[in-house]
Formats: sequence, structure tokens, C-alpha cells
Amino acid sequence: MKRILALIAGAVLFATGAHGAPDDPGLPRFRETFKELVETNTTLSVGDCTLAAQRMAARLKAAGYPDSDLHIFVPEGHPKEGGLIAILHGSDPRKKAILLLAHIDVVEAKRSDWTRDPFKLIEEGGYFYARGASDMKAQAAIWVDNMVRYREEGFHPKSSIKLALTCGEETNSALNGAGWLVSHERDLIDARLALTEGVGGYLDDQGRRVALGVLAAEKTSQNFLLESTNPGGHSSRPVADNAIYHLVRAIDRISRYEFPVELDDANRGYFSGMAKIVGGEAGAAMQAVVANPSDAKAVAILDRDVNWHAMLRTTCVATILEAGHATNALPQRARANINCRIFPGDSAASVQAKLEELVADPKISVTIPEVRGPIATPAPMTPAIMDPIRTVAAKLWPGVPVITVLEPGASDAQFLNPAGIPTYGLDGIFVDPDSGNIHGLNERVRVQSVYDGRTFLYRLVKLYAGA
Repeated sequence: MKRILALIAGAVLFATGAHGAPDDPGLPRFRETFKELVETNTTLSVGDCTLAAQRMAARLKAAGYPDSDLHIFVPEGHPKEGGLIAILHGSDPRKKAILLLAHIDVVEAKRSDWTRDPFKLIEEGGYFYARGASDMKAQAAIWVDNMVRYREEGFHPKSSIKLALTCGEETNSALNGAGWLVSHERDLIDARLALTEGVGGYLDDQGRRVALGVLAAEKTSQNFLLESTNPGGHSSRPVADNAIYHLVRAIDRISRYEFPVELDDANRGYFSGMAKIVGGEAGAAMQAVVANPSDAKAVAILDRDVNWHAMLRTTCVATILEAGHATNALPQRARANINCRIFPGDSAASVQAKLEELVADPKISVTIPEVRGPIATPAPMTPAIMDPIRTVAAKLWPGVPVITVLEPGASDAQFLNPAGIPTYGLDGIFVDPDSGNIHGLNERVRVQSVYDGRTFLYRLVKLYAGA
């Protein structure tokens, strides 16, 4: 989604003033927090989220948080997948808390593939490089650092501020810490709203700010397994009834199908806002689709961009193929994983039914190997939510519009929203059109963008919590 700016480079120019300048006395401590978090490996394979949570708790304790307000939780049977809850108590018990949510696990990374050590925080050419530098240890470190700042300066919020660091967001097969908290410690994380990852700011290819995004809704990630079985036989005597042939034909039919365009407040707000920025043919197409989602010509224009295409509908794509057991034998089994990103409000059952219809082959089963979590539901975009965001953004980045976004990916908001905790994704960190290669090699984020995001979130949470 964040690569949209390749189409609008040069369309708008905004000042790039620094907020969180290098002489900020709090920056060295923040950098140490960020460094420690990055350099604590939290991959599912060999990492330790519990250790990372303990290290962040130690920093909060050193800032004056009592042990009674620091809760390390470790789900049974998952000793290295724990997390942290920290609380800065508010003065008004009638006001529900603000929850600051961040996952501290990261995607796997091989040192041999990277130019730099992925588990060392390296600053080079105006960027931080590391696995998790952008997704999402920068924001997790900001939450920890800002909790320290609030405590040190004697900030007395009306609403309590809660911090939740969790594990398991990056791997579908892993235990999800946010989901575990909803099921086991719901009262501990209870809040009137939660802030987490999802959407940052958009830069064009010249590094100019174009817009600040707010995640208003997201898709649900759900895998489906296609499987064909067969008695097999000797490869010297081929037959038409081949498990691989059945499977590839089914995948081809799925690849040719487009789910219908759907609009909700999130992507409607996004396309309405971006139409004014993008202009031209694409901007006109955005306006046309908002007015009439069945406008095939306008949809075709937007579908040229993979991010806009994904924001308009449910999408399904083949991601893994497994077939055969010997080079000289007919395959006895062929499997494919189809990863679908389901539009908010649609059900996994309805997508499964459509896949079965497209497969149209009784020799292929379509099953759900595991349910990742509840179907994502959008959070309400009320003035109480949006006005503070616009207020802080206007002071830091005058003239930069704030737009709502439907995120084609997924975050831990999918667990909190259905549990009655409206969850919004934003970080105030402006990223390059390539999104800093999140999940890929040499993940990076602009140093100044991280500092600006730290200032943005520090001020925003203060507004939400109340002086």
C-alpha cells in the first residue's frame, strides 16, 4: 500500500522540518532502548520475546514504575513467547484507559542474506537498518520511552495509560500474545481505545511528506489448503488423472478470479482523500469508484496499482506448492496454500465457498488448516479519535492531510476490536515508497522519521489521556 507514492511523486511538496532534533536530551536514552530491543532476537525459531519484555520492564522499573504496575506474562507452554503489561495510573477512575499495543516478535532473517547484521541496530546514510527497525520495534521502543518520559516529568493523566508488548503477531502458526490477553487477561488490558501499528506517513520518491495515514480497518489473513490425492503409479505409464494436473488447473482458475469491489468507511475515506492529492486520471478514477464501485473502467485504472487493487476487495493468492514423492513416480498427493486477505466483515466460510466454486473439481478438497483469529471488524472513526490526530499532525506537519486507510495486511487489531477495544493503527513514522522493505532484506526506516514519530505519539497519547 505504501508504494502508492510512485504514482504521485512530485505532486505535492511539504516542508520536512525536524521534530525530535539530534540535540534532544532524551534521544540517547531512546536510542539505547531501541538498540536493546532490536538486538534482542525475537524470531519464533531462536528468539526470546520474554527476555525482551523483561529488559523493557527493567527500563520502566528504573524510571520509577513499581513492580505492582509491571506485569510479565508467559503463556503456559510458551516460555519464550511472553510479554509485558505496564500501567501509568490515571487520576479519574471513571475514565477508561488508553492502551499502547506493540508486538515485539519479528520476521525471520538470515545473516548470510543481509548486507548488514539484521540483529544489530545500524545507522547509515540517514537510516536505521535492522530486522524490526520498522516492523515494529521502533514503535515499541517509542511506547516504552514515552512511558518513561511521562513518569519522569510527573505527568498525571486523567485516563490510565497501559502498555502491552506482545509476541506472535508475525507467524500464523504461533501463539498470538494479543489474542491470549483477550482470552486470559481481558480486564488487565481493558481500554476505551488502543493504538498500534498499521499505517504511518507517506513520502514521495523525493522524501517529501504527502499524507499521514490512520488505519481505520484491516483485512483478515486466512489460509486455505487445496489438496488432491491419487493412487499414483509408475511415471513410465502416465495417465490423465494426475494429482498435480488437477491442482495446477484449480490454481489457474483461482488466479483468474477477481473478488468484487467493496467499500467501507476506511477505503472510501482513503480514496476520497487521495483523489485530491493524486489528481489526473487516477484521482478521477478514485472519485468515480467512491461514487459507484461498479464502475468497471474506473476500477480497471485503480487496479494497475497493486496496493489500490488490494484495498478494493478480498484477494487470494497461491503462496506454497507441494507435490510428488519421487522423480520416477506419478504423484500421490499435491497441495497448495492459498493465502486470502478477507475484506472487513466478510466471512472465511464465504471465501471458502467461492474457492470451492472456482476449483470445480471433486478430486480437490478445500479446507481451512487453522483459524488465525476472529474476522476483523473496523473501529469507529469518531471526532474524538480523529480530532486529536489532526491537531498534533497540523502542529508538526502543517498542510499534510490526514487520511483513513484500509490496510490490506493485518495487525493485532483483529483480536482487540471484536473484544470491544476499538483499535487504531498509526505511528507518525513517514516511510519511503518501498515501505523500507518491511519483511524483506535490509529492512530500514529513516532516522528522522523515527524521531518525528516519537514526538507525534508522545503528544497524541497525552491528548487522549487528558492533562
